[in-house]
Amino acid sequence: MKIKSRADGRQPVRRPMGWAAAGGVGMVLALLAGPALAQNQPPPPAQPPGSALASAAPTGPWTLQAAIDYALTHNLTVRATELTAQQQDASQRLNRAALYPTASLNGNQNYNFGTNRDPLTNLFQSVNVRSNNFSASGQVTLFSGFQLRNTIKQGQLEAQAARVDTDKARNDLSLDVAASFLQLLLAQELIRASEARLGSVREQVTRSEKLLRAGAVAEGNVLDSRAQLASEERTLVTAQNQRDLAQLALVQQLNLDPSGARDFQVVVPALPDPTAYAATGSELDPNATFELARQNRPEIKAADLRVLSAQRNLSIARGAYYPRLTLGGGIQTGYSSVRPLVVRGEEQVVSVPIFQPDPANLGSFIPSQYVFQTRQRPVTELPYKFLDQLRDNRGQFVQFSLSVPILNGLQSRVGVQRAQINQQQVELRAEQTRLQLRQTIQQSYADALAAQRRFDASARQVEALRLAFRNAEIRFNNGLLNGTDFNIARNNLTAAESDMIQAKYEFFFRRKVLDFYQGKPLAL
Repeated sequence: MKIKSRADGRQPVRRPMGWAAAGGVGMVLALLAGPALAQNQPPPPAQPPGSALASAAPTGPWTLQAAIDYALTHNLTVRATELTAQQQDASQRLNRAALYPTASLNGNQNYNFGTNRDPLTNLFQSVNVRSNNFSASGQVTLFSGFQLRNTIKQGQLEAQAARVDTDKARNDLSLDVAASFLQLLLAQELIRASEARLGSVREQVTRSEKLLRAGAVAEGNVLDSRAQLASEERTLVTAQNQRDLAQLALVQQLNLDPSGARDFQVVVPALPDPTAYAATGSELDPNATFELARQNRPEIKAADLRVLSAQRNLSIARGAYYPRLTLGGGIQTGYSSVRPLVVRGEEQVVSVPIFQPDPANLGSFIPSQYVFQTRQRPVTELPYKFLDQLRDNRGQFVQFSLSVPILNGLQSRVGVQRAQINQQQVELRAEQTRLQLRQTIQQSYADALAAQRRFDASARQVEALRLAFRNAEIRFNNGLLNGTDFNIARNNLTAAESDMIQAKYEFFFRRKVLDFYQGKPLAL
């Protein structure tokens, strides 16, 4: 039997003696049967090794709980989901910041040559001009159809869903590690059974050789015993290879250095007889288990949160129908190198002579005895300093901007329709998640019950075949049974023992999956 996990959540194809999908993670289990061990392929790792392998690993044999705890800390897939949740939190902070006003400072410096317009006086002058413009502006959205607030609430739901996705990744990894751990225990127990059979076959070969020398059996019996010995040795090597591959798969899930896979040891727990568990009862009730899982499983919570998020997305789309009101304001100033500072002096009286025609010379004028007196203020042009211009050229503005949508190419209407379809899709996925959870629990319950019954039947079969094998061994040693029939009896016993071992581990895995859905820890 081979225990394999995949994280796509799909139900695997049922095999006659395999394990079906369990726990939100598909478990494809190919059974290993005695001589057929070589026909099975090694389980590919559910998690590829990372570029940076963890170095501070615990020493000594690993328990299942220690392996799960270490994997949750060092597995790269779990780290990636945690980073995704952190990124979603950052996006939520960005959505919240959209409520705040925006402000900016702007400045530029220009050099104009030849005939140019003074940017401050608007006069055209043929002179080189250096000018500066500075401005500060701000804007705040007063109303936008509640789109900003709905976006914030949607972001909160998405952030919660991302954190729940992290819990789901941790749960999936826990089940993957438990599956690999049990696969390793199964391989080790198959090795122990194979070694026991190998020792028995060696004793049988030795006994047959002695009987051959005594003339009590035919030479064909010895040859059959030696062939059976070679077959058992091949079965043991295949089981050892499966054990090594199972170790490597578990080491890779823990993100350890694969070079130490052969030194990796696990604690072998004392598993009770599966028949000691009640075949039925509340602890294995699939309906009660589903009700507990529906309330606690992270994939259900994430699906519900995304339904609420889709509803907020629909509200955001409908907000495009409403007007948009913004408030803006700013201050600006500037400087021009050709602008002079005009200074007017104190007012003073100025006498202006009055001219009269010269009678002696027509067309000429001569001063008269009268003068015209007027009050004038002298004007002086001085250089206009930079800071003085910035202060004197300052101006402010405040503006309200109202945008009323009337027709925008049906974009708002289509956006609402797409949001409605998206909400229906999310609701359908949430319902599919619940249905898949129910089916997975029901399948795990059925597989656990079937494995328990198969173990009970295999145990009775092993007992009967063991008695038949002892009788066949006595007859074979006395020359009353040929080697072919004797090997058939041995192989029947071997196949029954292998099937009993596989049923035992299948039952405990399915039982632990049901316990895990009920919120119990994965411990053996």
